Amino acid sequence: MTVWHLPALMYHSVSEVAGPLRDLAVPPKRLAEHLTALTAAGYRPTGLTEALDLLEQGCTDKLVAVTFDDGYRDFLTQAVPVLSAAGAGATLYVSVGHLGDHAGWLGPHAPAFGKLLTWDELTEVADAGIEIANHSLVHHPLDVLPAAQLREEVTRSKDELEQRLGRRVRGFAYPHGYNGAKVRAAVLAAGHDNATEVGRRMHTPAERRFAVPRFQPTPDMTGADLVTIVGGGGPTLAPRLKQLAQPGWRVVRRVARATGRSLT
Repeated sequence: MTVWHLPALMYHSVSEVAGPLRDLAVPPKRLAEHLTALTAAGYRPTGLTEALDLLEQGCTDKLVAVTFDDGYRDFLTQAVPVLSAAGAGATLYVSVGHLGDHAGWLGPHAPAFGKLLTWDELTEVADAGIEIANHSLVHHPLDVLPAAQLREEVTRSKDELEQRLGRRVRGFAYPHGYNGAKVRAAVLAAGHDNATEVGRRMHTPAERRFAVPRFQPTPDMTGADLVTIVGGGGPTLAPRLKQLAQPGWRVVRRVARATGRSLT
């Protein structure tokens, strides 16, 4: 029996912006192009938890997990219609302590897309069939927190999401991608059963579910480019594709380090 590896995609905003954070925003037409190309290549776009479950059940479909970090307001107005039209599932990771506010972790010159969903808008997203998952209480690195604060960050946010949405929350995404054994253990203990980090490689079914790597599509990446990447091009990828796949989250991590902000 063929066992497919799982490519997972990490989007952020569905919009178009300029500047150093440009790679965190993919316009709606480009997102539609990505999903159309993946489907045409035989891939089945799903949320991450669904994809992991299907793999464990022995599914041999060509799955691709589609995820979005942070919970920007444009997800409801721009991403949901595109996903619906494509028949694609997705997972949205939100930091509940910031809902209805702005993404302060993007720095003082955050682009226009930095406004986040409200609770009412998040409920609309969940009602549209999107998996809602946890991105911690406050969007700051977890691996430097004291043990008690780490537990509070991952547990309180999960509990609040479940109570407000009336749905079980199974997934977690580490803010800025930072994680380690201590962080992964806290996420597991809080009741999650999978978590994502940032990376440019496939997830294999034999790997732990608490460090699932993801590719980041960029606005310059065509549908054909993305199909090549998720197809496991690896070292055979052209240099241009390697550059396109460089994760824009590194810019955000540099901002977080430079400002040293505590977003409590």
